[in-house]
Amino acid sequence: MKNQIIYALALSLAFIFFYQCQDAALVKGSVEHIRTVTGGIDDAALANTTASSEDWLTHGKTYQEQRYVAHDQVNKDNVKDLGLAWALEVGSKRGIEGTPLVVDGIMYATGSWSVVYAIDVRKGSIIWKYEGGVPVEKVTDLCCGVVNRGVALYKGAVYVGTLDGRLVSLDAADGSVNWEVQTTFKDSKYSITGAPRIADGKVIIGNGGAEFSARGFVTAYDADTGEQVWRFYTVPGDPSDEFEDPALEAAAKTWTGEWWKQGGGGTVWDAIVYDPELKTIYIGVGNGTHWDRQIRSPEGGDNLYLSSIVALNVEDGSYKWHFQTTPGDSWDYTATQPIILADMTIDGKRRKTLMQAPKNGYFYVLDRTTGEFISGEAYVYQNWTSGLDENGRPIEIEGARYTDGKTHWITPSSTGGHNWHSMSYSPQSGLVYIPANNESGPYYHNPAIGFGSDKGIAGGIGGNVSMAGKLYFPPVFDPNPKAPLPGMFTGKLIAWDPVAQKEVWGIDQPIGNNGGILSTGGGLVFQGDGQGMMHARDASTGESLWSFDIRAGAIAAPISYIVDGEQYITLPVGWGGTKGLSHKVFNRIHPGTFYTFKLGGTATPPEKLPAVTETLTTMTTKAPPENIGYGFDLYARYCIGCHMNTGVMGGAIPDLAKSSDGTLSSYKQIVLEGALASQGMPNFGDMLSEEDVEDIKSHVLYTAEAFRSGMAPLEYATNLAKMQYLADTKGPKRKDIR
Repeated sequence: MKNQIIYALALSLAFIFFYQCQDAALVKGSVEHIRTVTGGIDDAALANTTASSEDWLTHGKTYQEQRYVAHDQVNKDNVKDLGLAWALEVGSKRGIEGTPLVVDGIMYATGSWSVVYAIDVRKGSIIWKYEGGVPVEKVTDLCCGVVNRGVALYKGAVYVGTLDGRLVSLDAADGSVNWEVQTTFKDSKYSITGAPRIADGKVIIGNGGAEFSARGFVTAYDADTGEQVWRFYTVPGDPSDEFEDPALEAAAKTWTGEWWKQGGGGTVWDAIVYDPELKTIYIGVGNGTHWDRQIRSPEGGDNLYLSSIVALNVEDGSYKWHFQTTPGDSWDYTATQPIILADMTIDGKRRKTLMQAPKNGYFYVLDRTTGEFISGEAYVYQNWTSGLDENGRPIEIEGARYTDGKTHWITPSSTGGHNWHSMSYSPQSGLVYIPANNESGPYYHNPAIGFGSDKGIAGGIGGNVSMAGKLYFPPVFDPNPKAPLPGMFTGKLIAWDPVAQKEVWGIDQPIGNNGGILSTGGGLVFQGDGQGMMHARDASTGESLWSFDIRAGAIAAPISYIVDGEQYITLPVGWGGTKGLSHKVFNRIHPGTFYTFKLGGTATPPEKLPAVTETLTTMTTKAPPENIGYGFDLYARYCIGCHMNTGVMGGAIPDLAKSSDGTLSSYKQIVLEGALASQGMPNFGDMLSEEDVEDIKSHVLYTAEAFRSGMAPLEYATNLAKMQYLADTKGPKRKDIR
């Protein structure tokens, strides 16, 4: 009997020990906990995620990508009590664009250079970090910064696309690599900045690169193994070869010339949305290579499927339907902007709709089952059309295609009326919230510049764009008082009624490039802006009900989720991206930071560093005018893609006219020998000579001297145009730059 009692006691202790170990194993944030909660994210979990779900499991919150949460713990009445729960600095001083994902308090987020972070929301600390391994020299293959827009989660794995074109599967618990595959062609100028999506057990990924030489495509990989399942090309290849899809044979009839030698363009660099009910993937397709249709398709044509929304079968990637927002695009008016799915009542009928506000300035509502055009209206000022016809096709005005040898200032610019910055649809208010831009851009057709020419802006690094590179070309300005003045770049938060196709309210913002949007069941709209503030606004009126100083401009979108019964809002902050390279409000770049808020949060904000003194260099140049003009030509071809217009402002990338004497004296080592390669400055030793570098330096020094003396911008531009003309007619002939 005694032995039985001892045995029973021992067995009881063993059970107690076992269950204690089980509890310990599932400590929130432990490896076992992470494996358990991420392992449960399968197709059913993603398909059943709703606006009421506590976690944020996929890029746009749900497969509909509305970026709306039904949570109302934080609402219009108590948002004033929202406080900082924690702020996590990640060190990066380049753009942070990614949307974090959260499952039971474990956050997965990306930063610049394709870095991935696993963060414990409960502690505000990093669990693990994946570095990305992108070579520094890849920066010359990018149009818009070393950025990344997020990850995907599925069955215990985290998926990220890297700048050098790899798709990587990471173990969600420890960050180790499960597999990786090169999704783009090796040694090409393709890149990946967009977030992967999970659909029907597949990882769907696109790519960028249409500013260079590219033929766009989107690819599906088996999520478990990384094996390619299917690939859909967005533009046809060489007609003498067999077409990969009947849809491409049809598309080839809308092209002329020999577009395939440069690829054609049409990269799928952002929008990928999945409807599990219809088993359909919707992709947004980008601009052409070359931008100018007159160059890539000289006898005209719509050039399908550029600047289009294309619907694909999830099982095999076969074509279903398309809608082209900008036929025969010549303006970089991509349709890669965010796509939102929603079921709405229109004219008394319930419709399965798809909504998009692409770059061209029009807001579109389509039937997502058939691709039928339902409605469209301009959501920002535009001057390239007189409207849309009954099928949604733009009615172009005379001169829109800028083929007369003059520089035409066209609105929107290539930045677009709306770019990649996330918009949100609130079923509660019935409104779509758009982070819009207001800017015109200079377009010029130069018949001497063909495929792969290095003569135009960014041509030295392979760019095929249509921005005017010569200041002495005669300009054509828009006389309409509503038109943005050349050089003006502002933003606007627009609340848009997609059924009535009209603006309900709008908040003008003094700088463009503002962050994406989150709307909530608490009647709120959250946004971080380019002025370094985060706002919570009344979703019905736009009134600011709460704000917080985030130290730097924000371009990413906030998310909201529930952890242990509390509602949190997280905003990633890191200034950069396309316009962030050259524009900023603050002259101090703060490290990238993830700000997380909750009601009653009392954490101390990170230190706001004092402003740095940025002064124009006092160094001067004695170079002859034609050499300064030649230096400007070279600057436009090799430098402007990152440094933008020097002497004006400077953004995430330094303004060269405000460089130190030591930096200016080390141009040879920096530009030709890669002395600053570790900081993202590539080596141009195989592209430029020492004489070229001296002329670029002369242009920078002249610019600094002009602005330091108080010279008016118009006078400066006029003088530089004269020097550029001298360079092009009788100046240095080391390279043909005309």
